[in-house]
Amino acid sequence: MPLKIAIIGAGPAGCTLARLLHLGGIDAVVYEREASPNYRSQGGTLDLHTDTGLSVLREAGLWDMFLEHARYDGEYMLVCDKNINSFFSKGNEPSSDKGFMGQRPEIDRSALRQMLAESLPTEMIRWDAHVKEVTKADSAKNGTKITFADGTTASGYDLVVGADGAWSKVRAALSDQQPLFSGMAVQELRIPDAATTAPALSKIVNRGSVFVQAEGRKASIQQMGDGSLHVGIVTRRSEKPDVPLIRGDGQTRSDNWIETCGYDPHSLASVQEAMLSRPELIADFDPRLQQCVTLAAGKTTPRSPYLLPVGFQWTHQQGLTAIGDAAHLMTPFAGEGVNVALDDASKLAAAILAVPRLKATPTDAAAQLDAAVLTFEKEMFARTAKVAKLTDDLLKLWFYTPGAPESVIASVMAAHARFHTPSLVSPLASAAVHMYYYVYKTWLKKEIKM
Repeated sequence: MPLKIAIIGAGPAGCTLARLLHLGGIDAVVYEREASPNYRSQGGTLDLHTDTGLSVLREAGLWDMFLEHARYDGEYMLVCDKNINSFFSKGNEPSSDKGFMGQRPEIDRSALRQMLAESLPTEMIRWDAHVKEVTKADSAKNGTKITFADGTTASGYDLVVGADGAWSKVRAALSDQQPLFSGMAVQELRIPDAATTAPALSKIVNRGSVFVQAEGRKASIQQMGDGSLHVGIVTRRSEKPDVPLIRGDGQTRSDNWIETCGYDPHSLASVQEAMLSRPELIADFDPRLQQCVTLAAGKTTPRSPYLLPVGFQWTHQQGLTAIGDAAHLMTPFAGEGVNVALDDASKLAAAILAVPRLKATPTDAAAQLDAAVLTFEKEMFARTAKVAKLTDDLLKLWFYTPGAPESVIASVMAAHARFHTPSLVSPLASAAVHMYYYVYKTWLKKEIKM
């Protein structure tokens, strides 16, 4: 008998899961709260990794479509301090080889989502389906009930998958754990037609990404596919990196920086004035870097990143599971989030498609599906805990360690090296990184010339 699968959320994880299930003969229903496929800007760019994001796109049969959006000249990365002293750079020349192995090409977030959504049959995504609540239904036959904001309901699914992000309604049915405020405030800006309007800044970005680190602060400047620069100014707003939404007094919210920052974070003029006059923002940055604010145009968007505790798990419930940010919400400071989410979708799709569907009785099929999902969850919890630990370590190093970036750059790069190398050789990789930065700080430290 055919399995009935519902996916909540039409982001990268949800659409990838639906695409892989569709290729395997299961047409899931995707419920998305947005009213239409409005592929608005959703932040900066993403670098997809060989063993996860890129591998999954090939598995989904979307490699050629991806190449239409991918920017192999966007692999350049510079990490520097507020005075433009370089601490790390890579990809100084754009890659001419679009091969599959060993590359991390960039793609705009909005382009990735559009590509994945448009790879599905038109009727598969139910737009304007704002899920209000997900609950276990009274009847075992109906399994899980999905309640929408307009009061309508849906049930009868063998599995409901939460791919609905930070404030997931599916995760809320699985656990009482609420997202924690990361302690970071993000102000997003945009410089349109940057080659013309900001030529000097475009030169330093070099078609890729620049990450300016200063103790408790960060500026990211990224080339976008439309020729604009996406700017994100990140500042520390709390003394801890994982703050509950309600502090001990039960009244003061810890994530209300938008209301308490002393300027209008929705007004470009107000943001520009605050950024350039306040030392806790970027008033002490090199004037050449301050162009990422002074040359911005259009709207500016404030954001508050949240996270789930490292090692977060839920008690398995038949008929429910979650992937992506709904399952393991992290800050973006390790650059792993979307790759992990696509990997989740691939592994869950494989688990579902391995369940016999033709000869099994409904009871046997339900039991086999439940066992497959449970096995998937155990693997996901172990796999993503390592990524969450890396992300948490980097957050604390970059934003909560005195003297950053100079005091932490070796530890940051060593953490990346340990994560990406087998456990047997990771100590050697870590030691090599620390030795390199000893030499680097002593003799090679340099200022980037614009």
